[in-house]
Amino acid sequence: MPISRSRAATLAAALLPALGVAAPLTLDQALELALQRSAATRAGQAGTLSATETARAAGQLPDPMLKVGVDNLPVTGADRFSTTRDSMTMKRVGVSQEWLSSDKREARQASAQAQADREATMARVAGGEARLQTALAYIDAYCAAQALALSNVAEHHLHEELAAAKARLASASASGHEVLALTSARGLAEDESAEVRQAQNAAHVALLRWVGVSSDELAPPVMVPVAQSEFVGNHPIVLAAQRDVDLARREATVAQTNRQPNWTWEVSYGQRTGYSDMVSFGVSIPLPIAASQRQDRETAARLALVDKGEAALAEATRAATAEYQTLTSDGQRLSERIERYRAAVVLPAQQRTAAALAGYRSNQNPLMALFEARHAEVEAQRKLLALQKELARTQAQLAFKPVVAGVAR
Repeated sequence: MPISRSRAATLAAALLPALGVAAPLTLDQALELALQRSAATRAGQAGTLSATETARAAGQLPDPMLKVGVDNLPVTGADRFSTTRDSMTMKRVGVSQEWLSSDKREARQASAQAQADREATMARVAGGEARLQTALAYIDAYCAAQALALSNVAEHHLHEELAAAKARLASASASGHEVLALTSARGLAEDESAEVRQAQNAAHVALLRWVGVSSDELAPPVMVPVAQSEFVGNHPIVLAAQRDVDLARREATVAQTNRQPNWTWEVSYGQRTGYSDMVSFGVSIPLPIAASQRQDRETAARLALVDKGEAALAEATRAATAEYQTLTSDGQRLSERIERYRAAVVLPAQQRTAAALAGYRSNQNPLMALFEARHAEVEAQRKLLALQKELARTQAQLAFKPVVAGVAR
């Protein structure tokens, strides 16, 4: 969603309740609100900022060292602890600097930048997870409202049936056993409605945990699943594995540059009493006398981590591909079941109710036939709703499991 559109959606979600307008909360608005209040997303952004600042400092030379001292200070005899009596005593001030080649500094900065990129990816993953969990919570809350509506219909039907049975009992056309059975059925329906209300309340609390606002009405969720290449390429485990590989490669490059030692140059100025002042300078060069036992082994260890990361990336890609294929297959199977169930069960149930109502009005069918038809239709609608909820959750996995670019702002 573009930033301007998302901000408009968020503003609308915030202002409409204040204006007294009962506008339903949409899925897009819920996703935007979830991103704005996600603490995990903010933590990821802070980690990204930290790693970015570290990357900027990684390419710099080490700080120079100021050196101050006294050389050849007498500690015995008449001149002990005097800095001016002995010609060999010299007060010295100097500076030293460890020098890293530009290639080594670039390698270290690239490694730090790879770490920053990984933190940025983890921030995106956190935002993507917030979107996915919000979408699932939204679907649960929406379907809970639909289930409650069906339970209320079933409860209303049983109230009508019980009233009709009591009327027949008064006219001696029904038995007390029938009335007691319907009374028990009404109690069960009321308890079922209470259970559905409890589930709806839990679903709304779960949604409130993500979006931070309460809405009595939710718009039907609209989701667009992505293609396999986008799903696999932007899957959280694939993104994380790819960043791990990039980081391991950069660290291996840094290890390779360690075979070339860092030189340190030093210059100092010495002051003597009664004699000429002196300047000293020099260079310190580490001697890698056992590079094959130290530097080369460190490089080999880093390269082994690269191989490990590439293997993990390949495995993550396979897992993401299998997940996409499973979700796609489930979605297709559920869509077919829904169409088949709607045509073979729901539509005939609706037709049966219509026929029973017409027969009752023409005094050709008893009232109980109408009640039974309505019960069958409600049960068919419940099963259809359960299938639609399962399909919606599958589509949410396909649409929101892959991390959208720029999802964590």
